[in-house]
Amino acid sequence: MTRTPHILIVEDDREIATLVSRFLRNNDFRVRAVPNGREMDVALRDGRFDLIVLDLMLPGEDGLSLCRRLRNDGAMPIIMLTAKGEEIDRILGLEMGADDYLVKPFNPRELLARIRAVLRRAGSAPEPEAGESTVLAFSGWRLDKAVRRLFNPQGERVMLTGAELDLLLAFCERPRRVLSRDQLLDLTQGRAAAPFERSIDVLVSRLRQKMEANPREPELIQTIRSGGYMFSPEIQSSPEGETLPDSKSRPESARE
Repeated sequence: MTRTPHILIVEDDREIATLVSRFLRNNDFRVRAVPNGREMDVALRDGRFDLIVLDLMLPGEDGLSLCRRLRNDGAMPIIMLTAKGEEIDRILGLEMGADDYLVKPFNPRELLARIRAVLRRAGSAPEPEAGESTVLAFSGWRLDKAVRRLFNPQGERVMLTGAELDLLLAFCERPRRVLSRDQLLDLTQGRAAAPFERSIDVLVSRLRQKMEANPREPELIQTIRSGGYMFSPEIQSSPEGETLPDSKSRPESARE
């Protein structure tokens, strides 16, 4: 039996919190609503949640600070709500680690669609077909598509948000090709770029911080002037369960 997703809403406007909670419950979600960061911490200690809807303007600790703290603790999906429509607020939310954002006032149906899309991205990928490559290796890194996990050259897991992982997958499946921001936005979020859309730039920056030896001089994800981005490594792939050779390892004879 599929578990019903549990949504945590952090919103100090009681009317909005009540309206959204009722709408989500009517669409088969479990919901808990809290008005501030202190009660959010209590809720997270008490229960398990699949996604957080987080307001930007909150009493006490604001939404950006909460988002940064949540992201430092793990990869739980976050949708940011903001009453401001300016681009800088969306960029700040994405830089702090939000997976998506929605500007108030909003239609609850749009929030529902965003929640479902983010949960799909954050969840496990569909079962691969027989013989389909599920493990991708590049420059010592390993990306397991089946379980949506990334491991660095030292074998340590690197935590990615759903949005970051979707972008990395888009790059890995199209290596050494120049991809425009519009193409990447469509591949990862399935929607056309809005005017002055910067979410792809922010996500690229976040990936570089986690993956590049020197994010200021990236080698894996290269910026192509007037073009977009290109993922430069060569990709090796294998079906699930097969071990890929480490591209940096030497033959046994060379290590003896």
